[in-house]
Amino acid sequence: MRLSIAGENALIWYLGEHGEVGVANRVEQASHLLKQELGDVLVDLVPSYASILIIFDLFKTDYYHIRRAVKAIDSRLVDGESGVGRVVTLPVYYGTEVGADLVALASRAGLTIDQVIDIHQQGEYRVYAIGFAPGFAYLGDVDPRIATPRLATPRQKVPRGAVGIADRQTAIYPSVSPGGWNLIGRCPQRMFNPEQEPTMPVQVGDRVKFRAIDKDEYLSLGGELDHD
Repeated sequence: MRLSIAGENALIWYLGEHGEVGVANRVEQASHLLKQELGDVLVDLVPSYASILIIFDLFKTDYYHIRRAVKAIDSRLVDGESGVGRVVTLPVYYGTEVGADLVALASRAGLTIDQVIDIHQQGEYRVYAIGFAPGFAYLGDVDPRIATPRLATPRQKVPRGAVGIADRQTAIYPSVSPGGWNLIGRCPQRMFNPEQEPTMPVQVGDRVKFRAIDKDEYLSLGGELDHD
């Protein structure tokens, strides 16, 4: 167990060195137990690939109390799936109309476009972290057959809802932003909405499955066709 001070009311708990599946399982378990044990003194928890940022209320607790709680929770962690996360299915309209890099990705992989789409939607992806922008969930692990490096030159503008692949990860852009991921489709589901509760449809530890939809369903679900 390794704890580092990250501010007057924050600690980072490192549960491993790399974001592998076993470490991610421990992060998921630990986050759940921290919420159970420290709910009323927590300001926020920010889990990531191999660590958890713990922000606490200085008027209710202190560093030493949090450290003792973390040590107790660490001793209760077990190997294997925690069973805490949900499976969330998200619709995706795949195709060259909304996937600017689909043809190039298929060519590099020696696959057809339909094969790339089938492989992508057959996977079940763990939410390893949420960052870069509110609602940007890093999902893994992508099948090695369609894993591909980031673009050499990022785009200045990627549409909201764009579905991309970078190395062994996939993600949905929650808002219009710059980005260098390879775009293969678009999702009509809002990945971040500050006016709703919860504000995001997924959280760290959830599993995501993609369901291919056609253009008409995409538009009926609120999808947009402004091009890259």
